[in-house]
Amino acid sequence: MSTMNTMPPRPPEAEPGPDATFRRISRDSLSERAYQEIRAALMLSRLKPGEKLLLRPLAARLGISATPVREALLRLVSEQALQMDERGTAVVPRIDRARFLEIRALRCTLEGQAGAAAAAKAGAADIAALAALHDRLVEAEARQDYAAALQANEQFHFGLCRLAEMPVLLGLLEILWMQCGPLLSQLYAGAPENPPQHGHLQALEGLRRRDGAMVRAAVLRDIEEGGRPLLDFFPEG
Repeated sequence: MSTMNTMPPRPPEAEPGPDATFRRISRDSLSERAYQEIRAALMLSRLKPGEKLLLRPLAARLGISATPVREALLRLVSEQALQMDERGTAVVPRIDRARFLEIRALRCTLEGQAGAAAAAKAGAADIAALAALHDRLVEAEARQDYAAALQANEQFHFGLCRLAEMPVLLGLLEILWMQCGPLLSQLYAGAPENPPQHGHLQALEGLRRRDGAMVRAAVLRDIEEGGRPLLDFFPEG
């Protein structure tokens, strides 16, 4: 059986930075490490739609020079995770309703497929780790720590998908999460006292039963129903 890695890729041996959004980077491969750190901030909803990433202040926050940060930003622009404004400043995109629905549909397809495949491979330890992440999500919502709730949710989804052992699919999902992660930061903004429903418990039961169809259905329910409040941020039509 596979052993689940619940965390998204992280640059190793990074030192804490002066704020909670980024960590300082040290040693070699600075461009790659900067890329991984900014990507994680996007996927974990620590950056907001429309937020500008000014080169030199960002480099200072990461504790490295501007050149590798510029390279990382350009790479993220090429992946459509960031945009460049008219002044050449990297900006977190504001996606429209059509793009959000497209990303949601792709997530349903890919995460549903991964969940179904995971049902045949998940061991007891893997399921227990996912259950602990779900508990962490519920506890974070109860104390209205929505940043922690979003992180636990992301870790649950990617933990489940990693069990499928489908690296190409996982890479595609990471790109989708980079694009939708900043919008997910608004998930609790409208009515934080009523956190969205999710299908994690049904997915866990499907894993225990080794029922791929049940896990797939649970994943689709979680993505569609859990993200429904985000539709309020878009005009109709």
